[in-house]
Amino acid sequence: MIRRTTKLLFVVSALLALSACANMDTDPRLLAGSSQSADVLSAYGQPVRSWPDADGGKTLEYSSQPFGETCYMVKLGADGRVISVENTLALAPRSRVVAGFTPDQVSRLLGKERSRTSFKLSAEDVWDWTIRPDQTGYGMRFNVHFKDGLVARTSYSMVFPDDGLLFGR
Repeated sequence: MIRRTTKLLFVVSALLALSACANMDTDPRLLAGSSQSADVLSAYGQPVRSWPDADGGKTLEYSSQPFGETCYMVKLGADGRVISVENTLALAPRSRVVAGFTPDQVSRLLGKERSRTSFKLSAEDVWDWTIRPDQTGYGMRFNVHFKDGLVARTSYSMVFPDDGLLFGR
């Protein structure tokens, strides 16, 4: 009984921690045109990665992978002001991944992936990201399939719950 209660408490704690994550694209502390890079760092800490931009600015990556469902890219101008904040794991940015993209282009667009898996028979490398569930309520993953070092296609997969984790089986 104690073991089952401990598992349940762990799952509930993890879900509460994930739900407490701030929504950067609606955070009033991050206003395009007026917030500075120091405001972003003060509110959210160090990014997972920082990408240099051609215009002299940079993009800060705040990925919640492997367990979260967001990756916020905060674009800063050369003057350090926030230009935009985008959750790149939302539907619109995901749909911008097309056949022929390189792994660097995909990383730059979607951020750090949850996992990478190689399939010998199909000669594909598949990267995936945890994304928000659709109307079914089941967990979802967005998958990018690479063949010969370029995107061949994208797909989605459902993540079904492990009832044993919740019910001690």
